[in-house]
Amino acid sequence: MSGHSKWATIKRKKGSLDAKRGALFTKIIREITVAAKNGGDDITANPRLRTAVAKAKANNMPSDNIERAIKKGTGTLEGVTYEEIQYEGYGPGGVAIMVSCLTDNRNRTTAEVRAAFTKHGGNLGETGSVGYLFNRKGYILIEAGQTDEDTVMELLMDCNVEDIKTEDGNIEVVTPPDGYNEVHDVLINKGFKLIEDEITFIPQTSITLDEKKGSQCLRLIETLEDLDDVQNVYSNYDIPDDVMMKISEAQ
Repeated sequence: MSGHSKWATIKRKKGSLDAKRGALFTKIIREITVAAKNGGDDITANPRLRTAVAKAKANNMPSDNIERAIKKGTGTLEGVTYEEIQYEGYGPGGVAIMVSCLTDNRNRTTAEVRAAFTKHGGNLGETGSVGYLFNRKGYILIEAGQTDEDTVMELLMDCNVEDIKTEDGNIEVVTPPDGYNEVHDVLINKGFKLIEDEITFIPQTSITLDEKKGSQCLRLIETLEDLDDVQNVYSNYDIPDDVMMKISEAQ
């Protein structure tokens, strides 16, 4: 499978680094707030909060910001109430796209997500229209050169793991959602550098796109990810390496 068929969030850099960092902090703060609201402020007993805080720390978010977000979620501090919404639709070439949002205004978010789909050759669908094409899993990607597949298998022998394989030198570990935190902790405690580590949606199959459709799809996903209310975008597209190179050269 091509390295460009990412089933987790598509992270493409553009614009001001500071602006991107601020936008990322906003998204993480919302996730921490909702996680604390739904599951309480005890990180050890709230896996979702634990994951969100770990992501915040990995991105060098100040501890004060994290603590305030938790307190707003539990009601200790006054804050905005966010609603979780998931949109489903189709992108160029018929690829399936799911968009996870946290919003304080459903009408605004729906309009913005619909406009993004329409502008870039996609269609916003009904709930359930593409969700069945994805499986919710824990996904961890260990950076190449640190270890090998056999060592990781032995290390995680007693953990709840579904798949371990090597992809482009990196080692991919897939777990059920409830096995993610244990596996993550084992790998972090061993000092491994993780390229990606999150609970995500993995597509059951992928759709290969040509240069035109691939470029349109990337623009759609980038537009969606730039929306303030969007937390994550998941898709089942696959762009071959040679096609991706042409798209990059044309930008």
